[in-house]
Amino acid sequence: MRKTGEICKLSELETGQVATVLKLNEKNKKVRRHLLDMGIIKGTHITVKKIAPMGDPIDISFRDYELCICKENLKKIEVEVLN
Repeated sequence: MRKTGEICKLSELETGQVATVLKLNEKNKKVRRHLLDMGIIKGTHITVKKIAPMGDPIDISFRDYELCICKENLKKIEVEVLN
């Protein structure tokens, strides 16, 4: 489990952990735009709700809704752990 204040990738968090988005490290403009359009922007608080049995996809919650996103895309989102 990551510690409060630690900087890591969103894919590295465990179920129940909360983090704030710091930046997107996505070079593909289409994927980057898709993540931004879903609301994954700097300052957003994200909670990891569930992780699939094989580790992919991961269910996250933010802004009063939930999304399942593949681990590959979550590896490109840099966050700061809140708890």
